[in-house]
Amino acid sequence: MYFKDVMVDDQLKKQLITLVKENRISHAQLFVSQAGTHSFALAMAYARYISCHNRGESDSCGECPSCKKFDKLSHPDLHIYFPNCIAKSVKKDPDSSQFVREFTQFVLDNNYMISIDEWLQVLGGENKQATINIRDCSDIINHNSTRSYEGGYKIFILWNVERLYHQAAPKLLKTLEEPEKQTLFILLTEDSDKLLATIRSRTQMVKIPPMSREMIVKSLQRDYNLEQEKAEDIAEISEGNYIKARELVQGSQELTEMLSYFNTLMSSAISLGQAQPISIVNYSAVQEVISEIVDKGREYQKGFLKFFIRMLRSMLMLNVGNTAVVYATVEEKQLHTQYQNFVTLKRISPLLEECNKAIFHIERNVNSTLVFTDFYLKLGDILLR
Repeated sequence: MYFKDVMVDDQLKKQLITLVKENRISHAQLFVSQAGTHSFALAMAYARYISCHNRGESDSCGECPSCKKFDKLSHPDLHIYFPNCIAKSVKKDPDSSQFVREFTQFVLDNNYMISIDEWLQVLGGENKQATINIRDCSDIINHNSTRSYEGGYKIFILWNVERLYHQAAPKLLKTLEEPEKQTLFILLTEDSDKLLATIRSRTQMVKIPPMSREMIVKSLQRDYNLEQEKAEDIAEISEGNYIKARELVQGSQELTEMLSYFNTLMSSAISLGQAQPISIVNYSAVQEVISEIVDKGREYQKGFLKFFIRMLRSMLMLNVGNTAVVYATVEEKQLHTQYQNFVTLKRISPLLEECNKAIFHIERNVNSTLVFTDFYLKLGDILLR
């Protein structure tokens, strides 16, 4: 990946290039972005530029031995760590090194535009809590204590660092604060609030803005040969998230599925809240939906609850007349119209609280069926108020 191919603001690229040229590279940098940005690509382009033997004014040369190794993500001084868990191929004590081949292919197949949900599908760990674990941290410390293979920088990239296992994190604090010379840590996160404050305090923050509407339109036309009008429609509802835009182009079955689940839970919870007869409440359909959501694993469960939150917020914005910030597909807009009168200013806080509480419990391995059953009953109670 080269700077010229990274889909981020040109000014940000120039800032990173200037740091390298002026030898002002901070030893630990935290790249903060929302989902669906090219943040991993930016980290890789930055690492390549630092390691390049014949840097140009605005990009790596692409011809030196270092660049050739970066083409395959196989440079010996590049160390990549990512959330991992027990999977079919690794039955015990997993760590990032055991999934390097799969992760490298995943990155290359998706043009460095990657998401944790898609990675977990490749990993086969949808039912597990994937983390950067204590074995990964020990491996980082060991590599930090050795000399670089090629005499330049050793570069450590930690993708989705908010998933750094909290009991393992203290092992890294001294290394982040006082690494060996010519060592760079690039930590990537889409949820900095979940990152330990002790980690944040030891890094220099680099904020990566969402992709612009124009950039998404151009990328969609390049990648999928879309007509201008179609690309603009998708860019409008993607909220700067190119992965979401990509899913919309491909007609993601998952989004349609989540809409159906949302519709079932909301309609039944409203009937429950209004003390309707059990036949109208249709609790058997709710049980079936809960069972399907639970069977898809904890990452999917959290994704559905985040989708639920987005739908609630969109409906609230419609209720208060703030339509300019509502980005939705045609199908989503239909459900907005159907349920928006139930999402009032009085109800929104407890509704969002229950969504976040359910996410909290799922992350802590509480029985998912109980979590979603309780969530559904609380919805009915709130919608009765």
